[in-house]
Amino acid sequence: MSQAIYYIERNSDAYDSMPEQAVPIIIDNELNKDTLLTSVAKACDFPAYFGHNWDALWDSLTDSDVKYLQLDLTDIEKINTEDFNMFKSIIEDAYNDFGQPQLWVVS
Repeated sequence: MSQAIYYIERNSDAYDSMPEQAVPIIIDNELNKDTLLTSVAKACDFPAYFGHNWDALWDSLTDSDVKYLQLDLTDIEKINTEDFNMFKSIIEDAYNDFGQPQLWVVS
């Protein structure tokens, strides 16, 4: 069964099954709204007019050809859980409405 978000460990068989086309979302050491929006926009090559807010993220993801995203949490030192949960909610909503993208969260 297909789902919007997969949680996998870096050294697992599931990691090897992640789609090769998964676009990596590069976040240095702090995950929050600003770093997520900026990193996803860059990774997915969103247009220059991207609004850097949650609504704009949903709009851009649903207009994008990106089917798979990868977010590696292993080196992130600080996670704003409220922002991360909002991001995951947007991914789930977009997936439920349009069948993409899928997010692979690596821990």
